[in-house]
Order: sequence, then C-alpha cells, then structure tokens
Amino acid sequence: MSPMDQQFRNRPVIDMTPEGEFRGPTPRRPASPLDKVLSRLGGVAALVALVAGGIVVAGVAIAFFAIALPVAVLAGAIAFGSLWWRMRRAGRQGLGFVHVMRR
Repeated sequence: MSPMDQQFRNRPVIDMTPEGEFRGPTPRRPASPLDKVLSRLGGVAALVALVAGGIVVAGVAIAFFAIALPVAVLAGAIAFGSLWWRMRRAGRQGLGFVHVMRR
C-alpha cells in the first residue's frame, strides 16, 4: 500500500444532513459471533463454488476431447488409406507418386 493510499484512508468523512448540520461519525457495531460464522461460511462457499466451476470446465474439456479424438483418428485413417491406395496404384503403373495440394 502506498503512503498516498494511507493518507486518504485516515481522513475523516464529513457527513451533512439536509438541514446543513454535520453528523458525527457513526459508531461501528461490533461483529456478533453469528456475523463471524456467516462470514467464514460465505468464504468457504465461494471457494467451493470456484472448485466446482473448475471441475465443470475440466469435465467439458474431457468430454470435448473424448468426442474429437475418435473423429480425428477416423479422418487420419481415411487420409492414410487414400494416400496408400494412390501410391499402390501409381507403383503398379510404373509411375512415381506425386502429391499436389490444391487450394
């Protein structure tokens, strides 16, 4: 924390009523044991929500890869079979295999 932040933090807050009078500082109510328990419980609940969200994101990623992996393997097998067949056919005809990419 910079000294500038500390300087502004220690300044008094001036509160004025609609009649033009100044109010004194409002005393802070001491925290009850219930407030402390609820504060701790809220922090734990937020942490549990973050962990659960991370697990959901990881699950979606695993599901995506579980679906995409067989598709990629099948597409690779089809491409390999096509190239293998073309090389085999070119070899039978005594021609060299040339692969040209078209865009």
